[in-house]
Amino acid sequence: MTDNWISKWDDRYRDNEFAYGEAPNQYLEEQLHKLPPGKILFPAEGEGRNAVFAARMGWQVSAFDISKEGKKKALQLAEKNHVSIDYQVGILSSLDYTKEQFDAIALIYAHFPAEIKSALHRELDKYLRIGGTIIFEAFSKSHIAFIEKNEKVGGPKDIASLFSVEEISQDFPNYEVIELKEKEIELHEGLYHNGQASVIRFVGRKTK
Repeated sequence: MTDNWISKWDDRYRDNEFAYGEAPNQYLEEQLHKLPPGKILFPAEGEGRNAVFAARMGWQVSAFDISKEGKKKALQLAEKNHVSIDYQVGILSSLDYTKEQFDAIALIYAHFPAEIKSALHRELDKYLRIGGTIIFEAFSKSHIAFIEKNEKVGGPKDIASLFSVEEISQDFPNYEVIELKEKEIELHEGLYHNGQASVIRFVGRKTK
């Protein structure tokens, strides 16, 4: 990760107001209600809204991000909600997670740089147990057209950083697909996700 990339997210999370709100992502909330609580990992978790929600549901939560400012906000939100989360700052390869540690991994708008995103997906797979669940929502390649109409909806402006159904199938080949689709939705998440968007949604169960 470059210093510019880290600075971008530190700057976004430094304000008192939560960039994407304090409420969890709607799709994540729907999917977690279908699973028994266990150990869950949140990559690129930012200010902690989703991790804190999972902890409130009884999950044992781990999270990481490159932003120290994001961690500060996440721990504040956890304290406000009377839960605890294990939040680390750094890139995945530098962290101390163990093979097959987690029952679920939630990738919610985890838009890593285009040149490393697929490799990171494959690396994350190692930390999910057989039978564990991936929950994924992020902007699709079609989302470029929505940004052009309304920048307030947010999301990367380079198509290589966005996702397709085919790309997710390739990144997670060893999964039973419970759901994988591109969908137009209306976002109302804090300051930076507002308006009509095109997303990829994926729920998969690891088979090997």
